[in-house]
Amino acid sequence: MTDRDLPKSWTTMAGAPIEAVRQSLTAGPAGPILLQDRLLTEKLAHFARERIPERVVHAKGSAAFGSLAITGDISRHTKASVLQPGKRTEVLVRFSTFAGESGAADAERDVRGFSLRAYTDEGNWDLVGSNMPVACIRDPIKFPELVHAAKRHPVTHLRSPTALWDFWSLSPESIHQVVMLFSDRGLPRSYRHMHGYGGHAFGLVNGDGKRVWAKFHFKTLQGIQTLSDAAARSLVGEDRESSQRDLVEAIGRGEYPRWSFGIQIMTEEQAARLPSTARGSGRRRHFR
Repeated sequence: MTDRDLPKSWTTMAGAPIEAVRQSLTAGPAGPILLQDRLLTEKLAHFARERIPERVVHAKGSAAFGSLAITGDISRHTKASVLQPGKRTEVLVRFSTFAGESGAADAERDVRGFSLRAYTDEGNWDLVGSNMPVACIRDPIKFPELVHAAKRHPVTHLRSPTALWDFWSLSPESIHQVVMLFSDRGLPRSYRHMHGYGGHAFGLVNGDGKRVWAKFHFKTLQGIQTLSDAAARSLVGEDRESSQRDLVEAIGRGEYPRWSFGIQIMTEEQAARLPSTARGSGRRRHFR
């Protein structure tokens, strides 16, 4: 292919027409290539950045479009348009693994991400969550240490169970999630066969300005199905994309996965009666 064969509409990123896209500017016919060639530097810069870096966590995921249909009436708790009775909203749901890289196996024992983006008439609404109803930390300042412990060791570049269990042992609030993670429920057979939970408690405000706290729950209508360690090891050896393949093939067959969507409510009065350790993360820094 020569430049004559290329489209006539080639331009720089600023829209200026390009006369030649495969020759650099030189100082004379045999001279050195000139750094003042803006097309050359722009093309190289675009090449160096055209691949999006891998996410630190939840790097490997699968997503599907669907719709969120509100069949119950919770208008006494919220004035949000997307949550009004009879409302149907287009959504994108993303499932993922937590610690694994983009090439990791789907059937590893790991927390699964379960997040929703709703394209509402009041703007995009993102609900970030996982398949665990509780988190292993309360204070976000611990999150970098959690990720460092879960990812590869900087010296050996291997996963370090010692580092992870060391972190968990020093964070007593992690016990609830860890027990669930290492139970049978901690290894979902597929993304279709697990529950999802919003990662935080959200405040819902009704038309009178009264607020309640809410946790969002997605309960699979396909039923909970899990893998044993032995079955997972066998599956990883056969198919590293087992959950993604299951989702793609189920949708291809017309077996669209479904979840029931509900909320868990706590009033501000109920929250005020909780012990202080349940409302916070123990000792904190305070500024005056």
